[in-house]
Order: sequence, then C-alpha cells, then structure tokens
Amino acid sequence: MSNADRHGLIAKVVRDAGGATVQELAELTGASEMTIRRDLDTLAAQGVLERVRGGARTLLLRGEEPPFALRAHEAIDAKRRIAAEISARITDGESVLLDSGTTCLEVARLLRERPVTVMPLSLQAIHLVAEAPGPATLVVPGGQPRAGEGALTGPLTLASLAALRFDTAVIGCCGLTAADGLTAYDLDDAAVKKAGIASARRVLGAADGSKLGRTAYAHVGAATLLHTLVTDTTAAAEEVTALEDGGTVVRTV
Repeated sequence: MSNADRHGLIAKVVRDAGGATVQELAELTGASEMTIRRDLDTLAAQGVLERVRGGARTLLLRGEEPPFALRAHEAIDAKRRIAAEISARITDGESVLLDSGTTCLEVARLLRERPVTVMPLSLQAIHLVAEAPGPATLVVPGGQPRAGEGALTGPLTLASLAALRFDTAVIGCCGLTAADGLTAYDLDDAAVKKAGIASARRVLGAADGSKLGRTAYAHVGAATLLHTLVTDTTAAAEEVTALEDGGTVVRTV
C-alpha cells in the first residue's frame, strides 16, 4: 500500500468512525505502529484529523462539509479517472471554466498540458496551472478565497464570470440527486456555480460516486443543467438511473 493510499484509508476510517487507535490502524493497513504514528502526525499537520494519545479523532461535525485537506485524500483513483474522461471530452482550443474542489483539481492537472484557455475558480488549481508553463493559457478571476478551501467567491468572482463566455464549464458539487439537483454546502459557492453554468455553452459535471444521492444545504440548480455527468463505478445505480431518466447523460468510469 502506497503512502497516499494509506493516508486516504486512515482519513476515511477516522472520519467514518469518529476516531481510531494506532493499533487498529496498523492492523487495518498492515503498516507498523511507528509508521502509523508518523502518518497521523502528517495528517494532523494538514488539518485532516486531530491527534490524540494513542490514536486520532475526527475534526468533522455531523453535517459539516469535509475540509479540502480531508477530501484530497478520498477516492483519489476515482477522481483521476473522472478527470481523464473530462479531459478527453474537451477539444484543443476550447475556453474552459474550471470549478473549485478536489476532482476539478485533478482536471486542472491534465488541462495544463493542453492547448486550451482555462479559468480555474480555486487558488490550488490556479497555482497548479501557473507552476507548469505549457500550452495552456491561464486566466485568473477576481474574488475572495474561502478559508481552508481556496475556492474563489464574492462579487469580483461573479463579475468575472458575467464578463466572459466559455465553451465548457466543468462543475463539481457537494451533492447531486435527480430530485434535488446540484447542491453545495456554502451559499456563496452555490452562487458561483450558478454563474459559471450560465456563462458556458456546455456543462460537464465532475462528481465521484459519494456525491450522488446526497443533498447539501445550498441549491445550485436542476440536474438537467448538466449536459454530461462523469462519475465513477461506486455511484448508486438507482441514482444514476434516475438522473438518466431525467435527461442527464451519465458516463461512469
């Protein structure tokens, strides 16, 4: 098991169970207790969990949005498969709006190597594209980054979106159901997603399977706003069917 896989598993176990001991995690991962202690120290420094005597516990309250640092360790392989499919659906020369979030960050990793114009809506993706000069043209919006998230929101972000038109918007979400549509945990983030969707000719949804069947606090819009949704094989089959019955094209990778 690689370090990244082990960290992702530890983060998930601690989040789901509320906490875990070093011994439990060592047995689960097959790593030594010394390795697990180092892993917990690393994850605690990233704000993923809280280190306590003999183990770790979650920092997440019920119903609270998981922090970016925690989500970055979850479903990594699935997010990379989704990103590859999204990238394959974007042609050279397109102008692309790229939403915030960990799945869209993986899309940014691929698009920075493509001859496209891309405007990311998070500091992480902006830095990722900017640090590797290549064929991609980077456009930077205005706005204020959400603490701990890096997602750009506020009047300057909305003004940037209103001033531009994109061939494709790649939109992530915190929750997606056929009944409730796209939802987010933050009202400002929801407003940015709405504006991003309105600014694009085509909308591609990027959401790992854990997002389907979940409804968050702030409504973005109907699922039919997505021309195509790209998700992974862990998505609930009944929710995929409901989305397809409603007119959304779903691609499972």
